[in-house]
Amino acid sequence: MGRSRRTIPEELLLLALDPTTGTTAQPQSLDLGLAGAQLVELALAGRIAPDGDRIAVVMARPTGDPTLDSALELLRRRGSPVRAVHWIGGPRLGLRQTYLTHLERCGMVHAVAGQMCGVLPTTRYQATETAISREIRARLDNAIRTGVPPDPRTAALAALAHAVGLGKHLYPGNEGRSSRSRLRDLIRHDPMGGLVAHAVMDVQNGVAAQPRRQQAAAAGPVRQSAARATADPAGAPVQSRHGHGRMARVGAR
Repeated sequence: MGRSRRTIPEELLLLALDPTTGTTAQPQSLDLGLAGAQLVELALAGRIAPDGDRIAVVMARPTGDPTLDSALELLRRRGSPVRAVHWIGGPRLGLRQTYLTHLERCGMVHAVAGQMCGVLPTTRYQATETAISREIRARLDNAIRTGVPPDPRTAALAALAHAVGLGKHLYPGNEGRSSRSRLRDLIRHDPMGGLVAHAVMDVQNGVAAQPRRQQAAAAGPVRQSAARATADPAGAPVQSRHGHGRMARVGAR
């Protein structure tokens, strides 16, 4: 993959960057969006493809982008297609900072050191290539205003912007309500972007944790049966091996 084209994670981060405060809007959901944007970019590069609600690696050859290639390698190591909602909901520590550092290295933002409450060090980021940010925003505005189906990259970017809640940042207030609605509607123009955007929203709504909760609920009766099996004939719990009056923790790992 050549570096002449900005990646969707980079563009999503530039959209989220507030030019006044130097901070990113929706920071928690933005982390999920960046993980999802990596999937879309890898799909556009022909490295992965949707398989129902799962993501399958179809070509493991590196793209040349270190951050994307790291994600691709993690997907490859899974050995089988992974649900998009589980991938996006996994730990992504430092992903936003990785992309901010990359944008700074490319000269698109610069870091401004400061302090919070006069004590805690902080770093804010100001866009230096404002023309790039304006061009990204103009693509979204054009798709919203004209209603013409956008190209897959713009459609995916719009879907992710909606999924992470950037609509209120980009089109605030009552006057932006119709634009936010049309931004949401753009999700249907790119299947992969739509899959990933819905996965991002599912993670935020706790859908990704439901299978685990259901498994825990199903395991409950098993643990209770095991606890009864370790009681003495009178029903008293077995004491711990080391005998300090503690009950044995049956099934603890």
